[in-house]
Amino acid sequence: MPVNEEHRTKRPVRMVFTSRAGGASAIPYDSFNLGHHVGDDPAAVAANRDRLKRVTGVDDIVWMEQLHTNTVTVIDGPQDEPVPATDAIVTTQRRLGLGVLVADCTPVLLVDVAAGVIAAAHAGRLGARNGIVVNTVREMEKLGAQPERIQVVMGPAASGKNYEVPKEMAEDVERRLPGSKTRTSKGTWGIDVRAGLIRQLMGLGITAIESDPRCTIEDENFFSYRREGTTGRQAGLIWLEAN
Repeated sequence: MPVNEEHRTKRPVRMVFTSRAGGASAIPYDSFNLGHHVGDDPAAVAANRDRLKRVTGVDDIVWMEQLHTNTVTVIDGPQDEPVPATDAIVTTQRRLGLGVLVADCTPVLLVDVAAGVIAAAHAGRLGARNGIVVNTVREMEKLGAQPERIQVVMGPAASGKNYEVPKEMAEDVERRLPGSKTRTSKGTWGIDVRAGLIRQLMGLGITAIESDPRCTIEDENFFSYRREGTTGRQAGLIWLEAN
């Protein structure tokens, strides 16, 4: 199955992260590619997205036109097309899935169960540096969320030990996302986006944070742009169940 089985338990909010297994796409997108923008056969992507809906049981899934911005959009229902030029979406609608596509960037899922507010954010190097997660939390607060109640789960992404960058880039991101600069397993300069985001979230008063430690660059169960170049996209998905 392309998603974990956590969604089958009775909970007010459900979150899943897909892998690359169990879909209809051919090499190099094999096989559960959910990205329409990477050159895959549109029919295969549509079949994969339909399967994700069927397995999770959501009424619909909203996707984004992710451009590595720090733009957040609040939505109030299904969308015929990806939400344009945004890298995080927020909603209070139930049984509406919010999807974020990644292949090394960090998928960030957030919820305040008491307020009935959820969000999905695409936190790549640029987006994380420029405050996409902070902006997402602020939009959630406008809808009644409170930082001390917000729960955050980050999915598989590029790890600091493998995300090698020039020193100047690491220092630039560190200035805007403290805690992200690191050394790779080779001893070169690197960026650990998840580490920086955890520190940032805690600075906002959010402490219920979980982070999947798996690295998409080294784990071939996941798509990785850094490892493969032309490849597919896995997803993080969050939704509120009906009352």
